This record gives sequence, C-alpha cells and structure tokens, in this order.
Amino acid sequence: MDRGTVGSAQSGRLLVEVRQEGSNAVVTPAGELDHHTADLLRDPLEDCLAKGLSRLVVDCSRLEFCDSTGLNVLLGARLKAEAAGGGVHLAGMQPVVARVFEITGADAVFTVHDSLEAALAGDDAG
Repeated sequence: MDRGTVGSAQSGRLLVEVRQEGSNAVVTPAGELDHHTADLLRDPLEDCLAKGLSRLVVDCSRLEFCDSTGLNVLLGARLKAEAAGGGVHLAGMQPVVARVFEITGADAVFTVHDSLEAALAGDDAG
C-alpha cells in the first residue's frame, strides 16, 4: 500500500497528520478539536478532496475532545466528500468524543468503525 505522508499541521493543542493509503486519505487529529483548532483539520480535509481523494478516513483514536465547531468541520467534509462520490469514515473514537456524536445524532450520518484497520478494509458495518 501507498503510505506516503501528505503533510501535518500543529498548534499547541492539536496535531493533524495526513497520509495517503491506497485510495484513502487517512487524517489523524491528535489532541483537542475546537473553535481554536478547527482550521487545522478543515484545511487538510479540503486539500485531500481537492487532490481527488474523496474517501476520507479520520482516525479519531488520538482525539481527546471535540466540540460543535469540530463536529461542523467533519460534517462539512462529509457533504463535500459525498458530492465527490466518496465519504468520511470515522475510526477508533474515544468514549468522550463518541458521546458528542451520540448526543447530537451525528453518529447516524457518518460511517463509524471500531478501528482504523476496519475503516481501511472498507468494513462499513464497523
């Protein structure tokens, strides 16, 4: 598989790593995703879509916090990815982050996987 690193961005509270794995863009945010750090995730997601990578896998295993702004970034990326024939797949959510998705009902509009491996394998059942 192609495991080339596409890039990364960092602030004091959020690091975002991006790599291409086959036809997937794997985006790994680590830290806190909120109003102050949302652009650090929005920009790489939009860059991946601009490069024709419409299947976005967001590895949430290192995401410690997500507020409504972060959720909106992911929802916006989902709409753009689906319009391009792909989608946003969330993998390995920590309980505190998963709870935000459950409370808002956003877990119903994303394909959520237990692990990054399952998301990359295309296991849409989780």
